[in-house]
Amino acid sequence: MDYGDLTTLDPLFSVYENNVTTDSEEDYLPPDSGICEKSWVREFRGSYEPPLYWIIFAVGAVGNLLVVWIYTTVRNRLKTMTDVYLLNLSIADLLFLGTLPFWATDATQGWVFSNSVCKGVRAVYKINFFASMLLLTCIGIDRYIAIVHVTQAHNFKNRRMFYSKLACLFVWLFSCLLSLPEFIFAKVTTKQEKESFCSLVYPSEDRNLTKVLVLSLQISVGFCLPLLVIVACYSVIIRTLIQARTFEKHKALKVIFVVVAAFVLSQLPYNGHLVVEATQAYNVTMTECDVVKTFDVAGQVVKSLAYTHCCLNPIVYAFIGVRFRKDLLHLCQCLTSGHVGINKVQSVPKRPSVMSDTDTTPALSL
Repeated sequence: MDYGDLTTLDPLFSVYENNVTTDSEEDYLPPDSGICEKSWVREFRGSYEPPLYWIIFAVGAVGNLLVVWIYTTVRNRLKTMTDVYLLNLSIADLLFLGTLPFWATDATQGWVFSNSVCKGVRAVYKINFFASMLLLTCIGIDRYIAIVHVTQAHNFKNRRMFYSKLACLFVWLFSCLLSLPEFIFAKVTTKQEKESFCSLVYPSEDRNLTKVLVLSLQISVGFCLPLLVIVACYSVIIRTLIQARTFEKHKALKVIFVVVAAFVLSQLPYNGHLVVEATQAYNVTMTECDVVKTFDVAGQVVKSLAYTHCCLNPIVYAFIGVRFRKDLLHLCQCLTSGHVGINKVQSVPKRPSVMSDTDTTPALSL
């Protein structure tokens, strides 16, 4: 049975026209409850998502391109594990941002691209989603090692650099593996010969089970695991900094709270929505049309909030660092004076710190 057969048998089954979140393929009302007219939900999506996506695309591209530029011109080489992770994080964010124009177009015109582009865009989106979350986890682990085990971190600095590159390779390969459902199930579908949509279409015989498994994988690896590691690492870091006698301790604690808060506030609402979505796929409890409409609109809002992590990452993990800010200021001075050549842009001197192998401050400075 193809997708067209499913829409004929169950008028409440939808891909993108009724349920507008990117990973949803169906409504939650039972077949005997009647048709739930939700054209206004799609109209809301068409007016809400495109301008917001273009803003996220523009702001995120500027921030992440600056990070890449700093690492490839000002510093000219990667000196720490965090440098390696931040560069890979910016690359992942840039690739993720590259998918937003497609979704902005889809929100207003439907999917006007080919089936292969559909699979590619969804796969790239999911690969870089997982890569970003896992790289943020790696940064938390690296900060734990550099601040809590500072002596060991210094003694094995060269070996840690090798491990960081190996970790990045594993992150990218693992992210590709996690994105296989996008390659397998993504396809362009047309609902009642109207607009086309790029979405996941699961096998009809075990559609709900497959959807639950895919969503569970995204929630566990894309949020729960990173959150658990980040909170654990930064909790120990906070305890270490509190015990440390340094005038920079309070600044360090503020930075940690910003890092954790940015991650939780941007990702928790969206993943909470995914948990409810997976629950509904397993056991439908939403039976009122108004409730389903509200859930759909809420999904759009929390999804766009989660996408802002592409804009927040450069600010929280790069620009907030003392050394990075100095490098950025030095680059701006070189640009205003006309010295933009790579050989003329040199990294600014860095002051030592006993708390971090990044040679700045114990405040997770990068």
